[in-house]
Amino acid sequence: MTATEPHPLDVALADEFSTLLVGIQRLVRRHLRHTSDEPRLRGAQAELLRLVRDTPGLRVSEAADELCLAGNSVSTLVNQLVALNLLRRGSDPADRRAALLYATPEAVERIEAWRRRRRALMGDIVTGLPPAEREALAAALPALRQVADGLRTAPAPGTGQSTHQPAGRCAAQGER
Repeated sequence: MTATEPHPLDVALADEFSTLLVGIQRLVRRHLRHTSDEPRLRGAQAELLRLVRDTPGLRVSEAADELCLAGNSVSTLVNQLVALNLLRRGSDPADRRAALLYATPEAVERIEAWRRRRRALMGDIVTGLPPAEREALAAALPALRQVADGLRTAPAPGTGQSTHQPAGRCAAQGER
């Protein structure tokens, strides 16, 4: 093993951690889907909706760059979400040809309801843990934040560029 090769225990930890994260997300979504009467949104639709809610007035091209999707794919998602009354388009005063995106009040409430249900579900699960496990989970939060920060700033494979770059980062990475 050289200085640049990860230790086998670190590789095993990273693999188990990644597998657990994916499994936890899937189980949370499965539980929450059964507590909602609303039509289910596809992953890309929900991701776009959260992005627009958090960044009102976003252009379609900016959303495409942020989500690493082709502009026409985002336009299709926008049309679907407009038809569901979850997004609205506004015109850009600086460029009448460009559309600015806004989450509707219905969308904001839907996102907030999902977050409330997720918080309640996870709160019940965490509360049900033995005290030592709750303490271990709380102690792990700083490390989990560092993992998230590392993912935001890690160089994209083969580019040497951070994965958290301004507009245009996806095209250079061939992810569209």
